[in-house]
Amino acid sequence: MSRRKPLTQRCYFRIVLQYPMSGLNRHIALLLVLLTAVLSSAFAQPAEKKNTPEEYINLYKNDAIKEMLAFRVPASITLAQGMLESDYGNSALAVYANNHFGIKCHKEWTGETYTQDDDEKDECFRKYPTVYDSYVDHSEFLRSRPRYASLFELKITDYKGWAHGLKAAGYATDPKYATRLIELIERHKLYEFDKMEGIPPVAAEPKSPQGNRTVVTNITSREVYMNNNRKYVIVKAGDTFMKLAQELDMGVWQLYKYNDLNKNSTLTPGQILYIQPKRARSNVAEKHQMKPGETMHDVSQKYGIKLKKLYQYNNMEPGTEPKAGQVIYLEKAKPRRK
Repeated sequence: MSRRKPLTQRCYFRIVLQYPMSGLNRHIALLLVLLTAVLSSAFAQPAEKKNTPEEYINLYKNDAIKEMLAFRVPASITLAQGMLESDYGNSALAVYANNHFGIKCHKEWTGETYTQDDDEKDECFRKYPTVYDSYVDHSEFLRSRPRYASLFELKITDYKGWAHGLKAAGYATDPKYATRLIELIERHKLYEFDKMEGIPPVAAEPKSPQGNRTVVTNITSREVYMNNNRKYVIVKAGDTFMKLAQELDMGVWQLYKYNDLNKNSTLTPGQILYIQPKRARSNVAEKHQMKPGETMHDVSQKYGIKLKKLYQYNNMEPGTEPKAGQVIYLEKAKPRRK
């Protein structure tokens, strides 16, 4: 980012220096310079009106609760992190990039970016279309990193455990990060948002292949889950492709395509059925060891990876099956360093 003075301020300085003045004219010119400096500083601020903590909470509490229901990140933690990282939504990163959690680009980010100084000069941060996209990415960021996995074993109301766990896992370098989160939560009673009725205890939750949590949707009363950042349902007794397509407002062809199935396929109670296209790679593991009786399609469904990608990554002919004990790679092999 440029460290030079604003253009108008530089011009006035040039006038004062180039044209010697005396008396009243010099005083007027200097006053103009000072006035320009004040105005340019004011216009350089990200927003004319600063959010207060109360305004921030009212603006984004519903987004935090929605993410808690979807991913089991406590709403109090999400709000406190958003308040702390974005200066209540007033920071340049929040205003210009809708980034409320200070999440940097990292190698997997393919969206828009925003550059600003942080620990180092000109660091790359993620830029989002909306603030809610930042909230969603925050949940997925925590959910997809193994170093944060232990946090999801805590009770939803254990905001202190979450705060200390985030600091221990390296979310921030500030040695007082956990304390600052806890102070925000307790000062503004954000823990009240964690006591939403209807959130099942961890031990009672339906389990997905990766232990992901129930997602609340308006599409259907059926429970919808997330795996590898993709939604799926569990097949029940009596379900057919036609029945599910009607219930989920989808085409039967989509259910076939998203799950690498065809019109001759049958459904079995307990089966995973994706209602979004699977991804090209896993966000939780790099490889999988085949178990007896397990197929490539089973692995594809388990990790939410497209079947054709699994065959490509493992240099296998489509339709062939690996042996028990064989290691299957879930992403493209990385080039070896010389």
